[in-house]
Amino acid sequence: MRLIAKPLTSEAFAAFGEVLSAPRDPGRVYTEAALSSRRAQAAPSLSFTCKTPTALPLSSTTMERHQFSSQSFVPMGGGRWIAVVAPHGADGGPDMARAQAFVAQPDQGVTYGADVWHHPFTVIDQPGRFAVFMWKDGTTTDEEFVEVAPFVVDLEGDAA
Repeated sequence: MRLIAKPLTSEAFAAFGEVLSAPRDPGRVYTEAALSSRRAQAAPSLSFTCKTPTALPLSSTTMERHQFSSQSFVPMGGGRWIAVVAPHGADGGPDMARAQAFVAQPDQGVTYGADVWHHPFTVIDQPGRFAVFMWKDGTTTDEEFVEVAPFVVDLEGDAA
């Protein structure tokens, strides 16, 4: 299966979470409405990650979810990056036939909603540094990774 990443917009991403961006003018934007913890015992977790770029087309067989927590990625430097999301299928796993891919600009972050299937974080242009926020309780339900049929993600015009 081949996915062509389209530009990340709030409207296109709304079914999966919220697009994050800093205000263009002086002021502050609050995004706590997108943050979600479905476990009272879970504690907030803030981490920082640096990823090396992945060449396109991206080939993968992995998706993940955080069933009880939203997960936010906030850029702290780098280039564009890829967000791949999928709705739930009849079996509860990711429905890759309805998966979508988005290319995010360096100044865009996302909050994946709780229980949203997504591909592990992937940067494409240059190393990327991000702050990552979610809730964890230290159990195996903090995150779930599944194998799916192979898929490829590319950008418009980059298809071979």
